[in-house]
Amino acid sequence: MSDVDLRGRTPPRYIAVEGPIGVGKTTLARRLAETFNHEILLEDAEDNPFLERFYRNRREAALATQLFFLFQRTQKMQELRQSELFSPVRVADFLIEKDPLFARINLDSDEFELYDKVYQKLTIDAPKPDLVIYLQAPTNVLLERIERRGIQHEKTIDKRYLEQLNEVYSEFFLYYDGAPLLIVNASMIDLSEGTGDYLPLVDYLLDIRSGRHYFNPTFFG
Repeated sequence: MSDVDLRGRTPPRYIAVEGPIGVGKTTLARRLAETFNHEILLEDAEDNPFLERFYRNRREAALATQLFFLFQRTQKMQELRQSELFSPVRVADFLIEKDPLFARINLDSDEFELYDKVYQKLTIDAPKPDLVIYLQAPTNVLLERIERRGIQHEKTIDKRYLEQLNEVYSEFFLYYDGAPLLIVNASMIDLSEGTGDYLPLVDYLLDIRSGRHYFNPTFFG
């Protein structure tokens, strides 16, 4: 059942939720899908057979991990493109354009050149979201949330790696103009339970049709 009165208001048909590891993008994507009665499109990171090895030895397993994610994400985008004939409504917990952010951090120059050639071939026809939500949080908050959710292979993620991710995400979204963008300060809010933080966010995003917007709970409390 929806937490929000949607009478007379039309949610975006295709929403992509993004942000670094631990920020809560999958949690928010699931909740938005339930609220809007949208289908959910998830990365399914646990299906990547190289991910555990990557967290044990980033250098050794980076290319295999990255290419698996790229093929997985582009396949999901192709399925979404093919189903557009049926006018789907979706919420995804990833934006395909962010894939090179991880590659840039984890691959050496030769590996990245190979990766980029594959990426350019595979992502040409990716559909554009009607709204992108970028969740931001400081590195220490990400570390706390990763520790709290207790996924075994994530326990080896180090602070420097999260700092690098935060940096490349910030740079990417500083210049992003591929879709309407909502930047959310997620450091002091709980979007997983209750309605105190969630309802104001949903109410705010329902009015977005274009441009760049900011949601800081400090100003909505």
